[in-house]
Amino acid sequence: MDFWEKLGDTIVVISDAVCGYPFFILLVGGGLFFLFYSGFAPLRHFGKAVQALRVKDSASAGQISSFEALSTAIAATVGMGNIAGVAIAISIGGAGTIFWMWVSALLGMATKFFEGTLAVMYKGRDSDGVVQGGPMYVITQGLGAKWKPLAVFFAVSGLFGTLCTMQSNQITEALTTTFIAPEKITVTTRLITGLIIAALVAVVALGGIKRIGKVASRLTPFMVGAYFLLVFYILATHLGSIPGVFREIFVGAFTPRAALGGGIASVITVALTGVRRAVFVNEAGVGTASMVHGASKNSEPVREGLVAMLGPSIDSGLVCTLTALAILIQKDVLPQAGMSSMQGLQLALNSFAVSVPVVGRYLLLAILLIFAFSTMFSYSYYGTKCASYLFGVKKGKYYIYFYLCMIIVAAVVPLRAVVGFVDLTFALMAFPNMIALFALAPRAKKAMNKYFDKYKGL
Repeated sequence: MDFWEKLGDTIVVISDAVCGYPFFILLVGGGLFFLFYSGFAPLRHFGKAVQALRVKDSASAGQISSFEALSTAIAATVGMGNIAGVAIAISIGGAGTIFWMWVSALLGMATKFFEGTLAVMYKGRDSDGVVQGGPMYVITQGLGAKWKPLAVFFAVSGLFGTLCTMQSNQITEALTTTFIAPEKITVTTRLITGLIIAALVAVVALGGIKRIGKVASRLTPFMVGAYFLLVFYILATHLGSIPGVFREIFVGAFTPRAALGGGIASVITVALTGVRRAVFVNEAGVGTASMVHGASKNSEPVREGLVAMLGPSIDSGLVCTLTALAILIQKDVLPQAGMSSMQGLQLALNSFAVSVPVVGRYLLLAILLIFAFSTMFSYSYYGTKCASYLFGVKKGKYYIYFYLCMIIVAAVVPLRAVVGFVDLTFALMAFPNMIALFALAPRAKKAMNKYFDKYKGL
């Protein structure tokens, strides 16, 4: 067993321990609490959230508009997880995992409503005096200076949690296996691919949040629209299979799978798998979106919360569903029941290749490139913001070079280690963030009641 395999096994063991039931209970239980505590805001105020995107508040302190903030957040979440992550979930837990992704999306909307609201309520200033937002500032400004160790813990976790290891690894896998014969793929080949990816990311990422926000606001609608058209074509040419796919999703969510041991334990495993992959996709409760929504030029915290809660409905709701349908329609390319196939991206590429002969694989690959790069642009901002909080703006800006180097490293690391690393770091970010959300939820609800009383027409 070589070094990378040993490292991967170690990371997976730790990740499974931290990201198992404690993580599941925290995010699902927290999402349920926020859903009820908000009076089912995601369902009752979805229309108001869409309307809130049209409101401009450029006079307020901040760096980007609410639309740019949402676009940047979605650009970060609509990525490899929506395709490779969904495929991984299906390969491990079957079609039923998709139902639990939908549940997680609804709960995630409630969580993100509170995240976006509190991010604007409790903005802080960095070492240069510039107004900033994010869990670090929500903790220190909302809970007080004595809670700073919790803020530091989040920021340290964020330094590693926002490294785009998954995106770099999977896009390298896709590019090399699509254009190069398997026997000719070497570490050098993957390393060169990683260098090219890092160079392309640097062009946008080195421009900071304003450039990232402008690129994301133009790129996000295009990439989601292009993906929708591709999947719509697949669905239109396989109409007869769609009812069976939905039936499989609903039945699979509550039916024990023999391959997973049967009984209620297998149902829990399916649910846990769906939630873990959904969390990777929508990041509700992780705290990343708070950093970008806290940078918006919005003077109304609740309005920003409404905008923030749209994210999970798009990434975990719409885009993940499109991916699931396209994959499940082609059952013949799925691994056997119970196989923990981690080659999620290849599974998705094979499904699209069968549904759209000749060009399907290449169309999906082109969209994947846009997805992956948009995520890497946004994550570079998140990581730099954590570094700036810890070390000051002048020193924190050098984090971007570490970020770019890790894109190169991730290109040659086994996928199993990458998935475990992402799960682990997201969990470490989620715990301090969720503690702050629970503690400050009453203040957010008070602001919510005042807002809806004042802006009944919005």
